[in-house]
Amino acid sequence: MKKQMTRMAALVMTACLFTGCAGQSGQPAGDGGSGTNGTSQAQESEQPIERKEYTVVYAAELAHINYLKSSLSTCTRFTENYVDALVDFDKYGVTIPCLAESWEVSDDGLTYTFHLRDGVNWYTSDKKVYAPVTAQDFVDAAKWLLTKDNASTTANIFYNVIANAEDYFNGDITDFDQVGIHAIDEHTLEYTLVKPTPYFLKMTAYSCFLPANGKFLEECGESFGTGAETVLSCGAYILTTFEPENRRVLEMNEDYWDKDEIYISRINYNYNKEAKTLAPELFLRGEVSEADIPAEILDEWINDDTRKNMLIEKPSSTSSNFLGFNFEPLYEEEYDPDNWSKAVNNENFRKSIYYAVDREAAVMTSYPYGYEEQMLNTITTKNFVNVDGVDYTELEPLKEITNTDQFQEDKALEYKEKALEELQGTVTFPVTIVMPYNTSTLALTNRVQVEKQQLENLLGSDYISIELVPYPPTNYLKESRSSGKFSLMEMGWGPDYADPAGYTEVMTSDTSIGTKYSRPYLAEDLKDADGNSIYENMIKEAKAETTDIGKRYELFAEAEAYLIEHALVIPLYASGGGYRATYLDPFSAHCTQFGRNLDKYKGAKVLDQPMSQEEYKAAEAQYQEERIAALKNQ
Repeated sequence: MKKQMTRMAALVMTACLFTGCAGQSGQPAGDGGSGTNGTSQAQESEQPIERKEYTVVYAAELAHINYLKSSLSTCTRFTENYVDALVDFDKYGVTIPCLAESWEVSDDGLTYTFHLRDGVNWYTSDKKVYAPVTAQDFVDAAKWLLTKDNASTTANIFYNVIANAEDYFNGDITDFDQVGIHAIDEHTLEYTLVKPTPYFLKMTAYSCFLPANGKFLEECGESFGTGAETVLSCGAYILTTFEPENRRVLEMNEDYWDKDEIYISRINYNYNKEAKTLAPELFLRGEVSEADIPAEILDEWINDDTRKNMLIEKPSSTSSNFLGFNFEPLYEEEYDPDNWSKAVNNENFRKSIYYAVDREAAVMTSYPYGYEEQMLNTITTKNFVNVDGVDYTELEPLKEITNTDQFQEDKALEYKEKALEELQGTVTFPVTIVMPYNTSTLALTNRVQVEKQQLENLLGSDYISIELVPYPPTNYLKESRSSGKFSLMEMGWGPDYADPAGYTEVMTSDTSIGTKYSRPYLAEDLKDADGNSIYENMIKEAKAETTDIGKRYELFAEAEAYLIEHALVIPLYASGGGYRATYLDPFSAHCTQFGRNLDKYKGAKVLDQPMSQEEYKAAEAQYQEERIAALKNQ
């Protein structure tokens, strides 16, 4: 053991040398980010900033980096490091000025006027100034986005809120001047909304509202966003290298307007197709500055006195994962889709499965430690939005669901008996349940095995028979979920803007993505006298409330409670979380509109050595206390 500990200490020293860990000892954890007034700690102290390099390794390559086209979180998280938005969020999540120095909102809530910061430039991959950032860049980006042939996957997010944008997208109007976005002058940008949208200001941080230089878009044509040479940077970093399946490099923007909030001089992304398994050892060898620790080896790290003190808990994301019942099965006749359709449209049958799922056992396959923090009873994640300090998931009637364990064996068996009685002579038992899974994801592979064994053991193989259907990773979701070839399937979704409406996109029929999930609006037993989905009616009522934010959230909470109480979905867990070994101070970087994200590097500081478990817990407690105060005072 002594030899092992000595070797580990040597490896830590090597890692420090590689990342240049010197000169920041004694730095308080969580200190140095922007306050609510946007003033940086560096400006207040007037101390010179020692900047360091940071190196990560990744396995999944981006198909492209066209942020106006892609909705993939991997692309948007990467982009926000080198393309600024109108607003930003400090380390506590408070909305602060960014490309827009200030803004006004009209009394009717329909017009937003942004005043852009002077002196901000676009830079090419070789760090040369291309042009100043102007209001017209937002207009040109919007026109590209709303050109249907460009096939943006986020155009609907934009046109759902901006006046006449959908009509232009569909070709009903051809004059772009009629769309509700205008450059009043070089530094004044105006948006006109379809209706008051309480969350619009935060929406402007999303990729479909980012600027793009019109001349550069025209020069690049279809190649825009295919490499470092075909994008421009206007953020804290400049994208200097993008070599697919090799490396990416972000270098500090030396002329950045908020330069004192940059503490990392260069970020190196190195590709390795085995990164998920190799990263922990590369971290110990000092070849990378961070590594996610997969569940399969977490025990080794937790039980090692040195390695466990290199670990921090990753923040959960706002993406939730749930089991969705399919109300339009399109799989092979051998699995009897008609029989499934009859069964799934019986609420007691759904509830028997809902209460029979042991989420603790299921979620532990991905999170053997800290699984309680990941488990969800709702679709909307905790700490997403709040009303007067009350978290959305604690609003009535969601509050009871949030605080009640859904795994209840007695209820599962009770609803089974009711379903058997009601479906006798109509449904053939056992009902075949087709459950697909991605063979490249070990945790999911293990999870479906656990769920199959647990559900069949509790409810009985004479009641249900679960067929696990393996799929290769290529086109997995397209071939299984989008094609309707499932009965019950784990699926996930994360909102694109900070409002409960963001979680309904995959549950309703008025979005294209909603037709590629479980389609709960098709449930035959939950329709009104006119044949309309009761759940969708509730969502429409909630969306229509745009003036009273408290009432709006209450209506959404009622709709979500209805969705869950009638067992149209089975909430499982929040994505993200887990553990990472890292030299970053996890509480220093600026947030996204959805909270902390360890992939955003503005404001992030590199420590001399990883935080110990004790240091992390103390820093987290301090951060949470400061965050609550900051959000109350915003």
